[in-house]
Amino acid sequence: MNNQNSVETVFNYIDESTECLKDNLDISYLEALIETGENFFEGEILQEEINESQKERLMNTIQQFINTSKENESIRRAFQLAILKGMKQGVQTNHEMTPDGIAFIISYIVGKFTEGKKDLTILDPAIGTGNLLLTIMNASKDKFTESFGIDIDDVLVRIAFVIGNLLGHEIELFNQDSLAPLFIDPVDLVVCDLPIGYYPNDQRANDFKLKAKEGMSYAHHLFIEQSMNYLKSGGFFISLVPNHLFTSDQTQQLQSYINETGVIQGLIQLPVSAFKDEKHQKSILIIRKNAENMKKPKQALLVDFPKLSNMKAVEDIMLQMNEWFKENL
Repeated sequence: MNNQNSVETVFNYIDESTECLKDNLDISYLEALIETGENFFEGEILQEEINESQKERLMNTIQQFINTSKENESIRRAFQLAILKGMKQGVQTNHEMTPDGIAFIISYIVGKFTEGKKDLTILDPAIGTGNLLLTIMNASKDKFTESFGIDIDDVLVRIAFVIGNLLGHEIELFNQDSLAPLFIDPVDLVVCDLPIGYYPNDQRANDFKLKAKEGMSYAHHLFIEQSMNYLKSGGFFISLVPNHLFTSDQTQQLQSYINETGVIQGLIQLPVSAFKDEKHQKSILIIRKNAENMKKPKQALLVDFPKLSNMKAVEDIMLQMNEWFKENL
């Protein structure tokens, strides 16, 4: 069975179970997806409300899932399809998963900056359903000994939890405001798909250097500062950021802060085709936190990434990026 067929087959088992639980428990699709993930992980039906005939049907689906699901990537992608279906049903409309193509680019960058290293720690301060962090961990070959994820949305945190369990990744998850004090030690790497917009808690924003001098503060600016605060010296911040990050009315303040605390290693502009429309276009920003005797790149990695469907152009740009890594790492 090829990988695409495997993903579709695994999705069908997940979807069948989720629809059954959704109808029987009278809950949303995403909530039923969490229940499905827990059942698949435990190998049994945990919901007492389900009648015997439905339990038999669900147990058959669980057994088929176990027999079919041999690869972590197939499981992750199948759950991604189910999450997208749940989000289209009108729940969590303000949340979007990091697309696979972009997650793979970030995973590649993470691999390059951490090549030859092990026993690393990683944090995603806006983990959502976990797609970005889990993509990285699937490709990391046990490089990370500790991983952390934070999100204020309890449904998304629970989804990340059940998928992480099924993939065999231990992630310590916190359901809280990511800009409040965090109960973790500094990490080697922060990855994130920055939440964009204004931060509503003015009192909490006052704790940050990047708080707005007037009016409301930008959440994406505060997330950058929070990430730098929880990075070890010499650690890397690798995140999706809005293209207008350095052209807003608070840009000078942000640039000054970055120059004080770290060194920009790269800025990779992603293609418009990867997003719903041009105003949502993002780039990947790479910052390294200052450390004693830290080697600085001869020049930052500046890339205008081509359409992901243009394989020849993608291969060419990856070769250029590989050259930069050879010269600067």
